Amino acid sequence: MTRTALVTGGNRGIGYEICRQLAAAGHTVILTARDARAGVRAATSLTDQGLDVRAEQLDVSDPASVAECAKRLAAASLDVDVLVNNAAIYTTTSLLRIDEDALMETVQINLVGAWRTARAFVPGMRARRWGRVVNVSTGYAHVGSEAPQAGAYGLTKAGLNALTRMIAAEAGPAVKVNSMSPGWVATRMGGAGAPLSPQEGADTAVWLATLPDDGPTDGFFYERQPIPW
Repeated sequence: MTRTALVTGGNRGIGYEICRQLAAAGHTVILTARDARAGVRAATSLTDQGLDVRAEQLDVSDPASVAECAKRLAAASLDVDVLVNNAAIYTTTSLLRIDEDALMETVQINLVGAWRTARAFVPGMRARRWGRVVNVSTGYAHVGSEAPQAGAYGLTKAGLNALTRMIAAEAGPAVKVNSMSPGWVATRMGGAGAPLSPQEGADTAVWLATLPDDGPTDGFFYERQPIPW
């Protein structure tokens, strides 16, 4: 059975590589991007490789954009079986120095955006009794002996981890909902000096997106291994 996967922020970096790997594994992939033209260019580069990828405009910070994308997919009879919440911005200004507009933009994209897409697509997964949700987080988001790091970015990713746990509880055992850290990856966000390639950074997300029915849920993973919340 061919599954359909939707990836937010899929036009570059880790998101693009997740799209490529999922399509290569036999999924129909919906590559979404805030910039519609960038999404089309990225999707075309994958379809040119013989992969089943379509572009959709989706701005996770805009509730109307999320709702409209969901309507377009429903009209095309496309059920989202796999949701990868990858879209994010890297705002590391310390919380006592950041201005409120920048903080709220980070919250809207990194945290509320993932809630919007989950609200749009997870109920269908639950009704069909199968689904996979992968939230792309970061090692900066750990809440343990130390506070989360990296300013607003770490704050929102810590919130994303909490959202992961709450959605996992609501979605039920047939829908596997997990969070993952890709590590320090050589992308526009991570910089050219990062030790991991996009292929390596995408690996755990793709693994979680393709879990078997007895796979884990309500977990936080790095290199396919559970790590503390």
